[in-house]
Amino acid sequence: MEYDLTELIKTALSMRKRSYTPYSHFNVGAALISKDGRIFTGCNIENAAFTPTNCAERTAFFKAVSEGVKDFEAIVIAGGAEDAKELDYCPPCGVCRQVMSEFCEDDFKIILAKSETEYVICSLADSLPDRFGPKNLLG
Repeated sequence: MEYDLTELIKTALSMRKRSYTPYSHFNVGAALISKDGRIFTGCNIENAAFTPTNCAERTAFFKAVSEGVKDFEAIVIAGGAEDAKELDYCPPCGVCRQVMSEFCEDDFKIILAKSETEYVICSLADSLPDRFGPKNLLG
């Protein structure tokens, strides 16, 4: 599947503005593209009890799955302090990597973006080697 990486990065960067982060002030946006070309967005949403907090990546995945989509191509993640003039790379947490492992193949692309022109791409296999997933339970 061909996709416009610049547009995907712009979408993730814009989703940072929708973050609800009154405690950490660390805003993360995500843009997830399915194999059929649909884009699902997410932002991080904090909670005073912390445990119910949801990351941008999982928000995007849960939105997609709730719409019946379970085949994915790539995700762009952009994050940093809400008042940051420049962003650094913001890799997904372990829980988000585990959610990716549930729905994505080893070659799923994880794109960490500082800006529209500065980004790195890695695969899920590189990001979560020896992962535990459906194949472990379903054979």
